[in-house]
Amino acid sequence: MYISVVGADRVPVVSGVDRAMFGYFDSKLAGERVVAESGLPWTTLRATQFYDLILLVVRQTAKLPVIPAPAGVRFQPVDAGEVAARLVELALGSPAGLVPEMGGPKVYDMAELLRSYLRASRRRRTIVPIRLPGKAFRAVRAGANLARDQAVGHRTWEDFLAERVGRGIEREPKANDPEGPRQTL
Repeated sequence: MYISVVGADRVPVVSGVDRAMFGYFDSKLAGERVVAESGLPWTTLRATQFYDLILLVVRQTAKLPVIPAPAGVRFQPVDAGEVAARLVELALGSPAGLVPEMGGPKVYDMAELLRSYLRASRRRRTIVPIRLPGKAFRAVRAGANLARDQAVGHRTWEDFLAERVGRGIEREPKANDPEGPRQTL
């Protein structure tokens, strides 16, 4: 059983900015190849980015007085719990090779993710769209990181934000929480 990322095979990671921003995609594709060429029965699930990763990015970015937002970059984040449930389902079945991708229920522009976080955390910042160069960003702007035909997740970014950042008080998981450590900031 291996978990990978949607777009691992569609986002070209060549050099420079591409490698710095999308090297993870390249390493996940390399991992997929190791698993597939191992000679052992295998299953690989590609999922879009988890809400927790998006929250980490927007939280850190919101510390800036002016927020640069990659223009045309969209994400289809998914709930980690829903992906975990799918992994369990797959693990209980027979090895299936590369299975259909899994994505969240909605596609969001990066600026939209930032704006919704700022609203939920009761902050104001100027968001400035910037067009980033490189083949990887070109592929992502074209939707290579999306799983539109496999939008099987049910929990939305808005639901996630309401739980984690509701009423302007950010919460991180606590040690005894099934979702991980949490504390009020």
